[in-house]
Amino acid sequence: MKIKLHGFTIIELVIVITILGILAAVAVPKLFNITPDAQTAATKAVAGALGSVNGENYAARTINATKGGAVANCTDLGTLLQNGLPSGYTIVSGAVSVSNTITCTVNGPSSTSATFLATGIP
Repeated sequence: MKIKLHGFTIIELVIVITILGILAAVAVPKLFNITPDAQTAATKAVAGALGSVNGENYAARTINATKGGAVANCTDLGTLLQNGLPSGYTIVSGAVSVSNTITCTVNGPSSTSATFLATGIP
């Protein structure tokens, strides 16, 4: 009577461990060094919020001049955000003529930057 053993050979186990080691060596640095990508994404999110508040403010002021706020400079949009511009972010100053739209820049942590639109309205 022969007994048949079931299981993996040592070579199969070594190959699997080697493959897992290679995958870990490639993936781990990507997982632990995501700070620059996160900061860039956060700055783009703030720029998106500023662009959104620009559109909402323009629509509100067009319908009723007592709603929203006047925009004569890119920096004016930072005050229109619900809780103001987050700390660590600055808007590059730029004059906006009435009814004109210009591209403005917001600077964030670690020298990240993103653009948004500002429309001048009295």
